[in-house]
Amino acid sequence: MKQQVVIVDYGMGNLRSVQKKLIKFLPDIILTSDPYQISKADKLLLPGVGHFAMAVKNIIKLGIWDTVNETVLVKGTPVLGICLGMQLMARHSQEGNVNGFGWFDAEVVRFKVEDKLKYKIPHIGWNNVLPTKPSKLFEGIPADSEFYFVHSYHIKSNKKSDVLAFTEYESSFVSAFERNNIFGVQFHPEKSHIMGEKLLSNFLKI
Repeated sequence: MKQQVVIVDYGMGNLRSVQKKLIKFLPDIILTSDPYQISKADKLLLPGVGHFAMAVKNIIKLGIWDTVNETVLVKGTPVLGICLGMQLMARHSQEGNVNGFGWFDAEVVRFKVEDKLKYKIPHIGWNNVLPTKPSKLFEGIPADSEFYFVHSYHIKSNKKSDVLAFTEYESSFVSAFERNNIFGVQFHPEKSHIMGEKLLSNFLKI
């Protein structure tokens, strides 16, 4: 039976590049903000690039906040958050001082670096992702693989067991987390070539 994979369109960029990558594995990827289609999804993706507070505003304005919450928390639909989409899974963000979905006991904070010549903000480019525990999301991906990042804010988790991977950028930050059916990655798998495609393929199989 064909699974219905839905990318939640809340108007915050980079969604079609994710769709384009996923079409390599499944031809009928749905990009939508329709509550009915979101609620019927077998898999959800929550990508995004941009401002946290604007993303929250858009999701509420579109009338899909409660639908996404119910689909993930009540129905247990697997969901993958990418970059801003991962950050939206946290309780709160410094970017706009607003609350997220609160699926993880975590907050989104701005990078603070001492060596501003060596470590630029935003953090842009390739960096190693180091898993902290086994996961189907990283199955077949070497533990020191590089992925592509673009971000000025990062996740600070209050629950160690939720952390799936970390990355070093002067200091360590959470670059992936996982709990039950909920997955989030700070990097962009859709821009990360072979390893990124492998991760997206792994998610579709979960």
